[in-house]
Amino acid sequence: MPGGDQKLAFVASSAPSAQRSLSEIQSRYDSVPPAEADVIVALGGDGFMLETLHEYHVNSKPIFGMHRGTVGFLMNAFSVDDLPDRIAVSKAVDLNPLKMTATIYDGTTIEALAINEVSLLRETRQSAKIRILVDGVERLSELICDGVLVATPAGSTAYNLSAHGPVVPLGAGALCLTPISAFRPRRWRGALLPHGSHVVFEVLEAEKRPVLAVADYTEARDVTRVEIREDLSQTFTLMFDPDHDLEERVLKEQFQS
Repeated sequence: MPGGDQKLAFVASSAPSAQRSLSEIQSRYDSVPPAEADVIVALGGDGFMLETLHEYHVNSKPIFGMHRGTVGFLMNAFSVDDLPDRIAVSKAVDLNPLKMTATIYDGTTIEALAINEVSLLRETRQSAKIRILVDGVERLSELICDGVLVATPAGSTAYNLSAHGPVVPLGAGALCLTPISAFRPRRWRGALLPHGSHVVFEVLEAEKRPVLAVADYTEARDVTRVEIREDLSQTFTLMFDPDHDLEERVLKEQFQS
Protein backbone atom coordinates (compact mmCIF):
# COMPACT_ATOMS: atom_id res chain seq x y z
CA MET A 1 0.00 0.00 0.00
CA PRO A 2 1.21 3.57 -0.48
CA GLY A 3 3.26 4.82 2.44
CA GLY A 4 0.73 7.47 3.46
CA ASP A 5 -2.13 4.94 3.66
CA GLN A 6 -0.57 2.81 6.39
CA LYS A 7 -1.86 3.10 9.92
CA LEU A 8 1.12 3.21 12.26
CA ALA A 9 1.45 2.65 16.00
CA PHE A 10 4.52 3.73 17.93
CA VAL A 11 5.91 2.00 21.01
CA ALA A 12 9.19 2.61 22.82
CA SER A 13 11.33 1.22 25.61
CA SER A 14 11.76 3.16 28.83
CA ALA A 15 15.28 4.23 27.86
CA PRO A 16 15.56 8.06 27.74
CA SER A 17 16.83 8.02 24.13
CA ALA A 18 13.87 5.88 23.05
CA GLN A 19 11.38 8.12 24.85
CA ARG A 20 12.84 11.25 23.26
CA SER A 21 12.62 9.63 19.83
CA LEU A 22 9.04 8.58 20.51
CA SER A 23 8.05 12.17 21.24
CA GLU A 24 9.80 13.35 18.09
CA ILE A 25 8.07 10.81 15.87
CA GLN A 26 4.63 11.40 17.41
CA SER A 27 5.01 15.11 16.68
CA ARG A 28 5.59 14.32 13.00
CA TYR A 29 3.15 11.51 12.20
CA ASP A 30 -0.40 10.48 13.02
CA SER A 31 -0.73 7.26 14.99
CA VAL A 32 -3.33 4.75 16.14
CA PRO A 33 -3.42 2.24 19.02
CA PRO A 34 -1.41 -0.95 18.27
CA ALA A 35 -4.56 -3.04 17.88
CA GLU A 36 -5.69 -0.80 14.99
CA ALA A 37 -2.33 -0.45 13.26
CA ASP A 38 -1.09 -2.01 10.04
CA VAL A 39 2.50 -1.78 11.30
CA ILE A 40 3.93 -1.22 14.76
CA VAL A 41 7.10 0.86 14.96
CA ALA A 42 9.25 -0.17 17.93
CA LEU A 43 11.96 2.11 19.31
CA GLY A 44 14.61 0.48 21.46
CA GLY A 45 17.12 -2.35 21.38
CA ASP A 46 16.87 -6.04 20.61
CA GLY A 47 15.46 -6.83 24.04
CA PHE A 48 12.59 -4.42 23.51
CA MET A 49 12.05 -5.83 20.02
CA LEU A 50 11.60 -9.30 21.52
CA GLU A 51 9.12 -7.93 24.06
CA THR A 52 7.18 -6.15 21.30
CA LEU A 53 7.07 -9.23 19.09
CA HIS A 54 5.79 -11.37 21.94
CA GLU A 55 3.16 -8.81 22.93
CA TYR A 56 1.66 -8.16 19.51
CA HIS A 57 2.22 -11.26 17.37
CA VAL A 58 -1.17 -12.70 18.35
CA ASN A 59 -2.76 -9.97 16.23
CA SER A 60 -0.31 -10.70 13.37
CA LYS A 61 1.15 -7.21 13.55
CA PRO A 62 4.41 -6.73 11.63
CA ILE A 63 7.05 -4.83 13.57
CA PHE A 64 9.42 -2.24 12.11
CA GLY A 65 12.14 -1.62 14.67
CA MET A 66 14.43 1.39 14.91
CA HIS A 67 17.55 1.25 16.99
CA ARG A 68 17.36 3.23 20.21
CA GLY A 69 18.98 0.78 22.63
CA THR A 70 22.23 -1.09 23.36
CA VAL A 71 22.12 -3.89 20.78
CA GLY A 72 20.33 -3.37 17.49
CA PHE A 73 20.77 -6.54 15.46
CA LEU A 74 17.01 -6.84 14.93
CA MET A 75 16.53 -3.11 14.36
CA ASN A 76 16.76 -0.66 11.47
CA ALA A 77 18.70 2.60 11.65
CA PHE A 78 16.83 5.42 13.35
CA SER A 79 15.47 8.28 11.26
CA VAL A 80 12.22 10.22 11.44
CA ASP A 81 12.31 11.33 7.80
CA ASP A 82 9.93 9.76 5.26
CA LEU A 83 9.03 6.98 7.68
CA PRO A 84 5.74 5.82 6.06
CA ASP A 85 7.35 5.56 2.61
CA ARG A 86 10.33 3.78 4.12
CA ILE A 87 8.07 1.20 5.76
CA ALA A 88 6.09 0.75 2.54
CA VAL A 89 9.17 -0.52 0.67
CA SER A 90 10.59 -2.55 3.57
CA LYS A 91 11.14 -6.30 3.37
CA ALA A 92 9.11 -8.60 5.63
CA VAL A 93 10.81 -11.56 7.32
CA ASP A 94 8.65 -14.26 8.93
CA LEU A 95 10.14 -16.19 11.86
CA ASN A 96 8.82 -19.34 13.53
CA PRO A 97 9.61 -19.48 17.24
CA LEU A 98 10.63 -22.35 19.47
CA LYS A 99 8.08 -23.68 21.94
CA MET A 100 9.41 -24.57 25.38
CA THR A 101 7.57 -26.90 27.73
CA ALA A 102 9.36 -26.93 31.06
CA THR A 103 8.48 -29.31 33.89
CA ILE A 104 9.19 -27.96 37.36
CA TYR A 105 10.40 -30.00 40.35
CA ASP A 106 6.86 -29.96 41.84
CA GLY A 107 5.39 -31.40 38.63
CA THR A 108 3.85 -28.21 37.21
CA THR A 109 4.65 -27.12 33.67
CA ILE A 110 5.41 -23.77 32.07
CA GLU A 111 5.06 -23.13 28.33
CA ALA A 112 6.63 -20.23 26.48
CA LEU A 113 7.76 -19.18 23.00
CA ALA A 114 11.28 -18.11 22.07
CA ILE A 115 12.31 -16.19 18.98
CA ASN A 116 16.02 -16.35 19.82
CA GLU A 117 16.71 -19.32 22.06
CA VAL A 118 15.73 -21.58 24.92
CA SER A 119 18.58 -21.88 27.39
CA LEU A 120 19.18 -23.93 30.53
CA LEU A 121 21.48 -22.50 33.20
CA ARG A 122 22.76 -23.76 36.54
CA GLU A 123 21.24 -21.92 39.51
CA THR A 124 24.03 -22.47 42.05
CA ARG A 125 27.78 -23.09 42.27
CA GLN A 126 27.13 -26.75 41.36
CA SER A 127 27.59 -27.66 37.71
CA ALA A 128 24.47 -28.82 35.91
CA LYS A 129 24.16 -32.42 34.74
CA ILE A 130 21.88 -32.76 31.73
CA ARG A 131 20.83 -35.72 29.61
CA ILE A 132 20.10 -34.81 25.97
CA LEU A 133 17.64 -36.61 23.69
CA VAL A 134 16.84 -35.68 20.09
CA ASP A 135 13.72 -37.16 18.50
CA GLY A 136 13.57 -39.77 21.24
CA VAL A 137 17.20 -40.91 20.82
CA GLU A 138 19.70 -40.32 23.62
CA ARG A 139 22.59 -38.31 22.20
CA LEU A 140 24.41 -37.48 25.45
CA SER A 141 23.83 -39.48 28.60
CA GLU A 142 25.40 -36.75 30.74
CA LEU A 143 26.56 -33.23 29.88
CA ILE A 144 28.31 -31.54 32.80
CA CYS A 145 28.17 -27.82 32.14
CA ASP A 146 27.07 -24.34 33.14
CA GLY A 147 24.17 -24.78 30.74
CA VAL A 148 22.99 -25.61 27.24
CA LEU A 149 20.76 -23.91 24.67
CA VAL A 150 18.78 -24.41 21.49
CA ALA A 151 18.78 -21.39 19.17
CA THR A 152 16.86 -20.49 16.03
CA PRO A 153 18.75 -19.15 13.00
CA ALA A 154 17.62 -15.63 13.94
CA GLY A 155 18.92 -16.22 17.46
CA SER A 156 22.15 -17.86 16.36
CA THR A 157 23.91 -14.47 16.43
CA ALA A 158 22.80 -13.73 20.01
CA TYR A 159 23.57 -15.78 23.14
CA ASN A 160 24.40 -18.78 20.94
CA LEU A 161 27.27 -16.90 19.27
CA SER A 162 28.57 -15.68 22.64
CA ALA A 163 28.66 -19.34 23.74
CA HIS A 164 30.77 -20.13 20.63
CA GLY A 165 27.91 -21.69 18.71
CA PRO A 166 27.68 -21.44 14.91
CA VAL A 167 25.95 -18.67 12.99
CA VAL A 168 23.16 -20.18 10.87
CA PRO A 169 21.62 -18.48 7.80
CA LEU A 170 17.86 -17.95 8.05
CA GLY A 171 17.08 -20.35 5.21
CA ALA A 172 19.31 -23.15 6.45
CA GLY A 173 16.49 -25.12 8.07
CA ALA A 174 18.61 -25.84 11.14
CA LEU A 175 18.68 -25.26 14.89
CA CYS A 176 21.78 -24.77 17.01
CA LEU A 177 22.32 -27.06 20.01
CA THR A 178 25.14 -25.40 21.94
CA PRO A 179 26.69 -26.13 25.33
CA ILE A 180 27.58 -23.33 27.74
CA SER A 181 30.99 -23.91 29.37
CA ALA A 182 30.95 -27.68 28.94
CA PHE A 183 33.19 -29.58 31.41
CA ARG A 184 32.39 -33.14 30.32
CA PRO A 185 32.56 -34.10 27.52
CA ARG A 186 35.10 -31.27 27.37
CA ARG A 187 35.58 -31.29 23.61
CA TRP A 188 31.89 -31.36 22.67
CA ARG A 189 31.04 -28.13 20.86
CA GLY A 190 27.39 -28.81 20.13
CA ALA A 191 25.43 -29.84 17.06
CA LEU A 192 23.31 -28.56 14.19
CA LEU A 193 19.88 -30.14 14.11
CA PRO A 194 17.10 -30.19 11.49
CA HIS A 195 14.59 -27.47 12.31
CA GLY A 196 11.84 -30.03 12.97
CA SER A 197 13.80 -31.77 15.73
CA HIS A 198 12.24 -32.50 19.12
CA VAL A 199 14.87 -31.80 21.77
CA VAL A 200 14.51 -32.97 25.37
CA PHE A 201 16.78 -31.95 28.24
CA GLU A 202 16.51 -34.07 31.38
CA VAL A 203 18.11 -32.54 34.46
CA LEU A 204 20.05 -35.11 36.48
CA GLU A 205 20.37 -34.70 40.25
CA ALA A 206 17.89 -31.84 39.95
CA GLU A 207 17.50 -31.30 43.70
CA LYS A 208 21.26 -31.10 44.32
CA ARG A 209 22.05 -29.26 41.06
CA PRO A 210 19.07 -26.96 40.34
CA VAL A 211 18.65 -25.59 36.82
CA LEU A 212 16.53 -22.80 35.37
CA ALA A 213 15.19 -22.57 31.83
CA VAL A 214 14.69 -19.33 29.90
CA ALA A 215 12.71 -18.88 26.68
CA ASP A 216 13.76 -15.40 25.50
CA TYR A 217 12.70 -13.66 28.73
CA THR A 218 10.25 -16.17 30.25
CA GLU A 219 11.98 -17.95 33.14
CA ALA A 220 11.20 -21.28 34.80
CA ARG A 221 13.24 -22.20 37.87
CA ASP A 222 14.02 -25.66 39.29
CA VAL A 223 13.23 -27.54 36.10
CA THR A 224 13.57 -31.31 35.78
CA ARG A 225 12.71 -31.69 32.10
CA VAL A 226 12.54 -29.24 29.19
CA GLU A 227 11.08 -30.06 25.77
CA ILE A 228 11.82 -27.82 22.80
CA ARG A 229 10.49 -27.89 19.26
CA GLU A 230 9.80 -25.38 16.51
CA ASP A 231 6.22 -24.08 16.54
CA LEU A 232 5.12 -23.73 12.92
CA SER A 233 1.65 -22.56 13.99
CA GLN A 234 3.13 -19.27 15.24
CA THR A 235 4.69 -16.59 13.04
CA PHE A 236 6.48 -13.39 14.02
CA THR A 237 6.96 -10.77 11.30
CA LEU A 238 9.79 -8.24 11.27
CA MET A 239 10.28 -5.56 8.63
CA PHE A 240 13.66 -4.31 7.41
CA ASP A 241 14.98 -1.65 5.08
CA PRO A 242 15.82 -3.22 1.69
CA ASP A 243 19.53 -2.43 2.04
CA HIS A 244 19.75 -3.68 5.61
CA ASP A 245 17.87 -6.98 5.73
CA LEU A 246 18.20 -9.65 8.41
CA GLU A 247 19.44 -12.39 6.06
CA GLU A 248 22.38 -10.21 5.04
CA ARG A 249 23.18 -9.35 8.65
CA VAL A 250 23.25 -13.01 9.65
CA LEU A 251 25.51 -13.80 6.69
CA LYS A 252 27.91 -10.95 7.53
CA GLU A 253 28.29 -12.19 11.10
CA GLN A 254 30.09 -15.28 9.79
CA PHE A 255 32.90 -13.08 8.45
CA GLN A 256 33.38 -10.81 11.47
CA SER A 257 36.77 -10.97 13.14
